[in-house]
Amino acid sequence: MSGRFRRFVLVLALALPAGACGFHPLYGEIGSQRAGQAVFNSIYVDPIPGERIGYQLRNNLIEQLQGAAVPQDALYRLVVTTTQGIEGIAVEPDASITRYNFNLVAHYVLSNIHTGAIIKSGDESTLSEYDVVSSPYSTLVAQQAAERRATEDIAGRVRVDLAVHFHNTAK
Repeated sequence: MSGRFRRFVLVLALALPAGACGFHPLYGEIGSQRAGQAVFNSIYVDPIPGERIGYQLRNNLIEQLQGAAVPQDALYRLVVTTTQGIEGIAVEPDASITRYNFNLVAHYVLSNIHTGAIIKSGDESTLSEYDVVSSPYSTLVAQQAAERRATEDIAGRVRVDLAVHFHNTAK
C-alpha cells in the first residue's frame, strides 16, 4: 500500500465520524440560503458613539451582518458601546515610544426591537499595534490602520458570537 493511499484512508476514516455526530459548519449552506443569514438581515445596528471608531465599527457590523437599513424593517436592535486606549509598549533609551498597542473593548446588547427584551449581550476586546516612525503623517496613518483592524476584528467577533447564540437557540 502506498503512502499516499494510506493518508487518503486515514483522512477518510477521521472524516466519517464528524459527519455522523451531527457536525455542520456554522456558515454552511442550507438549501439556497446561508445558515443564519435571515436572522442577521433582521438586525438593526444603532449608531455607535465614539467619532471615527464608532463610525467604523458600525459600518463593519452592518457589512458583516447585512442587517436592516432602518429600524422599522428590523426585528432586533444591536446597541454597542466602546472603550479604547493606547499604551506605549516599546521605549527607547531616550524615553521616546516607538510602538503602541491600541486596545478596543466593545459591549453589545441585542434586544427585541418591539418589546425591548434583551436577547443576548456580551463583551469583545481586541488589540492592534502600530509603530511610530519619523514622519508624523506615516505614524497617523499607521494608527488609523490599527484602529481599522481593531474594528474589523470586533465586528467579526460579535457576528460569530451572535451566530453561535442563534444556532444554539434554534435547536
